[in-house]
Amino acid sequence: MAQSTSAPVTAFLRHHYRHFNAAALIDAADGYIRHLDQGGKMMVTLAGAMSTAELGISLAEMIRQDKVHMITCTGANLEEDIYNLVAHDHYARVPNYRDLTPEDEQKLLDQHFNRVTDTCIPEAEAIRRIEKAVLEEWQAADRAGERYFPHEFMYRILNSGKLKEFYQIDPKDSWMVAAAEKNIPIIVPGWEDSTNGNIYAGHCMEGDIKHVHTVRSGIEYMMYLADLYTAMTKASTIGFFQIGGGIAGDFPICVVPMLHQDLQRTEVPLWGYFCQISDSTTSYGSYSGAVPNEKITWGKLAIDTPKYIIESDASIVAPLVFAIVLGQ
Repeated sequence: MAQSTSAPVTAFLRHHYRHFNAAALIDAADGYIRHLDQGGKMMVTLAGAMSTAELGISLAEMIRQDKVHMITCTGANLEEDIYNLVAHDHYARVPNYRDLTPEDEQKLLDQHFNRVTDTCIPEAEAIRRIEKAVLEEWQAADRAGERYFPHEFMYRILNSGKLKEFYQIDPKDSWMVAAAEKNIPIIVPGWEDSTNGNIYAGHCMEGDIKHVHTVRSGIEYMMYLADLYTAMTKASTIGFFQIGGGIAGDFPICVVPMLHQDLQRTEVPLWGYFCQISDSTTSYGSYSGAVPNEKITWGKLAIDTPKYIIESDASIVAPLVFAIVLGQ
């Protein structure tokens, strides 16, 4: 195959990535491109700490170029992209994190650092700065008797411009900024299990927020997703690009069997493409490590759905897949 000099990353990958997980990466990227070329849409799901891994550098461009049309993520990924946006210069990297003693970890805590593998998030500059901004939005909605999803509150603070003075990275490298500009749907299952979810609970307990349901719930997110999926698939199928495992992947993929089995919307198509980047072991009932064919038995994928699994580190693999899709 002739290699384009205008796409050096793709040329390198196509030349060297020929077998095993390397070949699976190429196949998955080509399948992604085919799905889009056939008029399909794509959901990307973010588990783990992909925002702290700064996946926004590549994901934001995917959003801007209409290669991603919907995102499902954990509450941690929702907030941590914005933490990085406003506090990047205050982060600390600990490359020898495997060697840390319990005493070393306590020292990090005493310095108000929260460690994610080799990266420490600064509490004051990141967490508390966002708390102040989002609390204003929570309370304003609470007083007005209005209710919004977690991602909508984040969109409101980004679109208001109140954080711009604190930006410490180029906003083009923030996937949340790109998502807010495009106003793409974001699904955040289990948002309560996040730093801002904990903060919100505390403010409700203190009485700063009078109505606990000012932030809309996970069940409402499933209802929202069900209606979105039904509407969007009238014109095209939706693919499912899963980064990691856990609730970010498990929750949204279940919308199809829910539509078919519980709502009897049997005309709604199955997911039109599936790829998972995973380092989970396939054993002992692990869903995150299950092979894609298992999803056929649950009414999520069809026999002929293009299916790929890349068993590797998502922080390495995802930007490479995105580079091929973007023609870089």
